Amino acid sequence: MAATATKTKIKFRPLDDRVLVEVADAEEVTAGGIVLPDTAKEKPQRGTIIAAGPGKLLDSGERGAMEVSVGNDVYYGKYSGTEVEISGDKLVILRESDILAVVNE
Repeated sequence: MAATATKTKIKFRPLDDRVLVEVADAEEVTAGGIVLPDTAKEKPQRGTIIAAGPGKLLDSGERGAMEVSVGNDVYYGKYSGTEVEISGDKLVILRESDILAVVNE
């Protein structure tokens, strides 16, 4: 079952085992209290899944179940996925295999 990205006010359905992730804001202050300018901020590696595809198509013709779902906070590889901007929101399209961990808070 495919999800629709409603926050961006457009319909977006990732294909196969891909997910659409809303990127978390970059840290603006270091642990020591130093304010970072935009050019010194590290690229975020955390975000929230706002849409997910139906799962990978297996050789048998069936769809593999997705391990993640809409609403999960996840960590992903630093240079993974494709960055897109939709309605002013910074988003990343990732394969499920590019997700490193799900945050359980």
